[in-house]
Amino acid sequence: MGEVLTGVHATWEFGTDAVHIRYERGVRTPRLLQVLGERRLPYEAVASVETGRGRRGTVVLRARPRPGTDPLTDAADGQLRDSADPYRLVLPADREGLAEHCARLVREAASGSGRGRNGGFLLPAPPVPLQFGGRDGRASFDGREVFFHWSLTGASAAKWKAGDQTFPVERLAGVEWRPPRGTGGHLRLLLREGGQPADPAEDPAAVVLGLVHGAGHDSLPFAAAVLAASRAAGGAAPAPSAYSAHAAHAALSSHPAASAARAGGPGLPAAAGSARYRSDAADIADRIRHLGELRGAGLLTDEEFTTKKAQLLAEL
Repeated sequence: MGEVLTGVHATWEFGTDAVHIRYERGVRTPRLLQVLGERRLPYEAVASVETGRGRRGTVVLRARPRPGTDPLTDAADGQLRDSADPYRLVLPADREGLAEHCARLVREAASGSGRGRNGGFLLPAPPVPLQFGGRDGRASFDGREVFFHWSLTGASAAKWKAGDQTFPVERLAGVEWRPPRGTGGHLRLLLREGGQPADPAEDPAAVVLGLVHGAGHDSLPFAAAVLAASRAAGGAAPAPSAYSAHAAHAALSSHPAASAARAGGPGLPAAAGSARYRSDAADIADRIRHLGELRGAGLLTDEEFTTKKAQLLAEL
């Protein structure tokens, strides 16, 4: 093909077998795109491509990968804002004709490519090692194991009792990612053995995200890398379904591997009664309550409890 389109935050170069997308490094570029740097989208991975009118005299060119071809979009599960969509290009309105021409060429190339290919993802996962900090702990991934280290003041008593967690990718059926916007979000590892609490704050296989903890540009690439590794290890997730009522209310055992009920798969809808993340005074009150539980369980001394409580109250 050879066509090149330069738009807002990105440049798309149309090759013979793929679109090579390079993202700008400027301060106005969404952080997720800066972290990705570039993406190569094979035509055989394209489900659709379209153009449309954008805001303030612009035209938008958007490609959509087929499910099962890109770990990033599979992990995002349609939850990315338009501005952070890695396969969306905003162009001046006077380039609408060229955008439509390129979209037509991609459609033709996609329809003529082999779509019967099975197996792993066609697009690469973000490179490891990866790590990020959430509201209740830190997560790291080396390509073989996911490790969660809980925060003293942020983690629930259930997570502290369970202790820091290590999950080999062979144990994973998938990943559930909810973006940290509004009232919060989470990254949950879906275990093949199931038996997970519905509330991410009580699940030792989940890290709670917040507006300043576990931002999307850190937690989404992490989720995509874990998803790709679990798929390669044979952890194909079951069909999407909600947690059963029994799983939602099952008591958390000393280890998250205990099976109380089956878990859902990718795209799992939020279960009724799932965590409602609060901030400011209500959030601090909850964290002080958790400290009290830790003290009552003998995990904190009176002096440590008083010190941490004073630190939290100082944030009000």
